[in-house]
Amino acid sequence: MADDNRKSTERQRSAGVARSGSPANHGPTNSIKLHLGSDPDKQIIVIKVGTSSLVRAEQQTLNLGIIARLCETVKTLRSQGHHVIIVSSGAVGVGCQRLGLATKPGELAKKQALAAVGQLHLMRYYEDFMAALNLRCAQVLLTLDNLANRAQYLNARNTFTELLAYGVVPIVNENDTVAVQELRFGDNDTLSAQVATLVQADWLFLMTDVDCLYTANPKDDPAAQPIYEVHDMGALRADTSTRGTQWGTGGMATKLTAGRIATAAGCTMVICSSTNPEVVARVLGGEQRLGTKFFPVAHALRGRYRWILSVPVRGQLWLDAGAVKAVSSKVKRASLFAAGITKVEGRFNPQDAVSLCDEAGVEFARGLVNFSADEVRELRRMAKEKKQAVDKALGFNVQEEVVHRSFLSLLVGQAGDADETEDDPEHAPVAAPGAEAGAAADALARAALS
Repeated sequence: MADDNRKSTERQRSAGVARSGSPANHGPTNSIKLHLGSDPDKQIIVIKVGTSSLVRAEQQTLNLGIIARLCETVKTLRSQGHHVIIVSSGAVGVGCQRLGLATKPGELAKKQALAAVGQLHLMRYYEDFMAALNLRCAQVLLTLDNLANRAQYLNARNTFTELLAYGVVPIVNENDTVAVQELRFGDNDTLSAQVATLVQADWLFLMTDVDCLYTANPKDDPAAQPIYEVHDMGALRADTSTRGTQWGTGGMATKLTAGRIATAAGCTMVICSSTNPEVVARVLGGEQRLGTKFFPVAHALRGRYRWILSVPVRGQLWLDAGAVKAVSSKVKRASLFAAGITKVEGRFNPQDAVSLCDEAGVEFARGLVNFSADEVRELRRMAKEKKQAVDKALGFNVQEEVVHRSFLSLLVGQAGDADETEDDPEHAPVAAPGAEAGAAADALARAALS
């Protein structure tokens, strides 16, 4: 029993929940916008520029013109009172250029070394252009694991808050020299969406080498039509076949993933061309059809639910129609039990984040799991065969919920729980996963497995 309690406590602490049932205190809880001022005309804007925009593939040189025009755009936005954050790719590409490499190497250690070389020079250019415009900038290097750790997540938010309050323009990049996982996934689109979520941004601009999203790849299909507005990510039908470039590592699919994260957190996202950074100010001024605009969901995620979007996804759970309806209910969301899971993908451990997908494989939510992938597969087998209770099979006492509703975030917006409507619910009292299920949930779980 002592070992059971220890395992349960460790899982709760890893999710940022103290033993008493309340989240650990990680510092100030005031909203970033409350700290910076409540003027609705002064917005927080995140601009992401990719390697394909910063590095000329043919000449193997840095496109200084793009950096200069981007900094001028930042100057314009700052003069209007907006707060701006740049998420800049390009460290590995610039490193290749500085060392005279014709192609980007595939070996991880070489990429990390090139990132160390390139990041120094990339920031030097940003600093020079910003200084010429009387702007101050700061370097912020992050990894997904930084944001997955609850304490580091809140500390990072506090740092961004103070930088913006000082009038500084944070320039963010992956800490590529240590971010093993990020170099494997290879995109800053997701990072920019998570930064936008972290700082409660109003806008996220993904500046790339295409002007907008299309129904098909316009390079291959002359009948491809531009998509200027997206109100429902689940209903989107667009071409995502474009891959990373010679120097970049992202593609259109990663931008749509970023869109799901940003819009779920209440941020408007725009995909636009990097050849004209001035588009950002024009979009903010109300001009239409200058890229693809992704509108935020009606009920944006807050607090703990917003943070869950920053936890790296380690696997996928496919759900049947009944389970999808239950966990996504706008009236009273349910926790996810094994009986509703049709397929388990990936290798994950307790308190890792997983994607919840519908029967078509479309991601609609994310959550922190109470069990490992192997345990979930066993629970699913037991639920299907209706053999025996959970705790007897696993040999220790744990909650039956695979994902508890208190640690489940819908990418289509959610409402109904009291703490979701609070201004800053992350420090409100919450139960550990499964703790508030009660006798009714226990009975349902055991009925499904008996």
